[in-house]
Amino acid sequence: MSALKNVKILDLTRVLSGPFCTAMLADMGAEVIKVEHPMGGDGAREPSAAVNGESLYFMSLNRGKKGITLNLKDKKGLEILKSLIKKSDVIVENFRPGVMGKLGLSYPDVKKINPGIIYASISGFGQDSPMKHLPAFDLVAQAMGGIMSINGQKGAPPTRVGVSLGDTSTALYTAFAIVTALYNREKTGYGQSIDVSMVDSIFSLLEMSLFSYLGDEKEVQGRMGSRHPTSYPYDVFEAKDGYFTIATFDNTGFSRLCEVMDRAELMEDERFLTDTIRGKNDAALKEIIHSWSNELTVEQVLDILEQARVPASPIYNIQQIAESDHIKAREMLVPVDHPVAGPTRIPAMPVKFSHTRATIQGPSPLLGEHTKEVLKNELGFDDQFIKKLADNKII
Repeated sequence: MSALKNVKILDLTRVLSGPFCTAMLADMGAEVIKVEHPMGGDGAREPSAAVNGESLYFMSLNRGKKGITLNLKDKKGLEILKSLIKKSDVIVENFRPGVMGKLGLSYPDVKKINPGIIYASISGFGQDSPMKHLPAFDLVAQAMGGIMSINGQKGAPPTRVGVSLGDTSTALYTAFAIVTALYNREKTGYGQSIDVSMVDSIFSLLEMSLFSYLGDEKEVQGRMGSRHPTSYPYDVFEAKDGYFTIATFDNTGFSRLCEVMDRAELMEDERFLTDTIRGKNDAALKEIIHSWSNELTVEQVLDILEQARVPASPIYNIQQIAESDHIKAREMLVPVDHPVAGPTRIPAMPVKFSHTRATIQGPSPLLGEHTKEVLKNELGFDDQFIKKLADNKII
């Protein structure tokens, strides 16, 4: 059973934040109709990482969707979109604030067409920010959202998180908001608009770094590498053949670590009596741990720590995690047969349901692959009229 069966979503988004959001909803059974411009479509189709010339980036983010093309700068193209809006439950867009209004597709405009519509807008700063007119990509969101100021090594320049966290966190919040709004509409009958900002999404994730500022001491934390801002040892450490992590935050885990290092006296050392005190003396403690781990391989260290029940892990590269037993057991890479790329693997939904299972419904659409089907089935257009639309470059 699909949780979102019979939910129809119009996806006007491009690149990452919006497509990732609607891909998750498609996995949950929603019918997602992706609307692209006839000339080129979504920029994510550009094959940076590709199979047979097809972008894996696009294939992953647009899995299981129907794809149509519409020229929204053409009056007839807009009319067709508005006809589809009448039959839809959700519309998702990630244009710069004001663009949809210029097209006559703002939330008040769309609400007149379909009072129950759920209208989700993703942007860099939000619809009412004094910075709403500025262009914003993931790097901007990470920089202004605060996370770059705390990411990287001490004394080094601010560093972007190695994935597009501004886009993906916003996608997750938007998908959550859409499902919440659908549930509310079931209870009340009312649709609503949803406004999600990439900068806000990053800001909401700052947790301890923000709390340190909001607390009594008003501490503005800087970059501290991989260590936790307060707990220790909660960091990356080095063995003689590579790196590993230890993640303890209480005296139980620390005492177990001391025992396996044969340094039980450290538990009585005034520098390491509590987690907070250890955090202030991290350099000294790291040197002690390294004096032990530098004599061992990563495998040996992790075997010792696992037996002692000290939280620790290897640091996998992309190949190691992708081909790991964990990812295989969790079915996190799913085979999809694309009409051009052929058999490929793409990431699956990480949430596992006991009943309403998330399932990748199929491959991403070719540009305009389902235009004819959608216009026929949803709007009743005949072949001759559809050909005329194509001849006029409306589709």
